[in-house]
Amino acid sequence: MSTTKLSKNAIIGYPAGIITGITYGLNPLFGMPLMRDGASIESILFFRYTIAVALLGLFLFFTKQSFKVSVRQAGILLLLGLLFTTSSICLFAAYNYIASGLATTLIFLYPVFVAIIMVFLRVVPSWPVWLSIFATFAGVIIMTQGSTEQTIHPVGVLLSLGSALAYAFFIVIINRSKAIGSISNSLLTFYALSTGAVVFLGKILLSDTGITTGLDGVNAWANLIALAILPTIVSTATLAIATRNIGATKASVLGVFEPITAIMVGTLVFGEALTTHMVVGIAIAVVAVTFMIVVTKR
Repeated sequence: MSTTKLSKNAIIGYPAGIITGITYGLNPLFGMPLMRDGASIESILFFRYTIAVALLGLFLFFTKQSFKVSVRQAGILLLLGLLFTTSSICLFAAYNYIASGLATTLIFLYPVFVAIIMVFLRVVPSWPVWLSIFATFAGVIIMTQGSTEQTIHPVGVLLSLGSALAYAFFIVIINRSKAIGSISNSLLTFYALSTGAVVFLGKILLSDTGITTGLDGVNAWANLIALAILPTIVSTATLAIATRNIGATKASVLGVFEPITAIMVGTLVFGEALTTHMVVGIAIAVVAVTFMIVVTKR
């Protein structure tokens, strides 16, 4: 193979990673209106996951894929589901304390967490990857500068960091676990989200919150369906594809498209100002990711 060409894994993995970042960055677009209308976090995430599981289940059934997994695989899938659920809970809870854009920015610490976890597993990223990690994070930090309206509440910061850490472990396990290597991306996503649906149903039943409180009208259910498809099914499936093809660390660096998407949504949908800091930060992040892709050809 010519050294000027990307490998097949890279051609599949990098676009998948970019799609993951973009779709996961749409969380505030569909989630914030529901929270503002009085829907509880548990109800939003329960319906989000349940709708996603139903759609994935139908897809697996009609494509005649087996739902069978071994006991060991079931245990790992349960852990993945709990990690993804924890990340979602922390993210949406953070929206109650800090701006959604800031929360999304703080979550982008997860590439650093992934790299550190991989070092403990004796998989040390190359210098171009480390450089890309720090450059993209610097770009994200620059994106959030210049706003005097953002209130930084310590609880919101801790929740965002908790979301990032849970997401990092989710990525690493997908990449490193040989037991689930034979499981399709669709089936992996199905069981991970099924775990979340059960967890949120349990939380609702143990609370005095009405399961459909705040979920009134066509717009609310349209937002829930959008949450189920884009930041849930598409994001989780493409994350698995990217992680399996280009590795956990590189896949996580591509998550820079999350805050970029959140900022663009804020500008185009909610009329928030697009500042010079945002433009510079986005440019730095995109250049850093492009550098990583070009330099680390497989």
